[in-house]
Amino acid sequence: MTNSSAHPKVDEFLSKAKKWQEEFAQLRRIVLDCGLTEDFKWMHPCYTLEKKNVVLIHGFKEYCALLFHKGALLQDPHGILIQQTKNVQAARQIRFTNVQEIVEMEDVLKAYIHQAIEVEKAGLEVDFKKTEEYAAPEEFQTKLAENPDLKTAFEALTPGRQRAYLHYFSEPKQSKTRVARVEKYMEQILNGKGLND
Repeated sequence: MTNSSAHPKVDEFLSKAKKWQEEFAQLRRIVLDCGLTEDFKWMHPCYTLEKKNVVLIHGFKEYCALLFHKGALLQDPHGILIQQTKNVQAARQIRFTNVQEIVEMEDVLKAYIHQAIEVEKAGLEVDFKKTEEYAAPEEFQTKLAENPDLKTAFEALTPGRQRAYLHYFSEPKQSKTRVARVEKYMEQILNGKGLND
């Protein structure tokens, strides 16, 4: 790794990491060996090709990971790409619990990174589910039927805001919790605001 390719915020991130410091440094070296540009986005080391995000390094309590932004488009001959949750459409992770795993997988990791670079060079895009493909929970459908203004306001939201609400309202297993969530956010929807606005 040459000093010119190192991003100062990533240096700072690594120096302050309380966990996974050695693993992050190893992943950084491998990614930089593949010719990507180092950046710092979303409070994590992010590696780009012509300003397009390719891979991100991040850590969690139980593991650290290499996250491929368009991982859903990658071939996975080793069966190591993980969809973080069922609602993540594009990104996929390769997870690690110690530095030795990373060292042993270096050639495989570089092959996946090079594949991700080729996906980006080819201009491939993930085919995201349309908002209408998301199921609205019955409790929300009832409120929309009872309140035409709510229905109009919801339909006026951006597709991303609609999906966020549908996902949030659908999460709870119990109907009473779904109802409580819908009721809590009705005013916000009527005001044209998203879940996190």
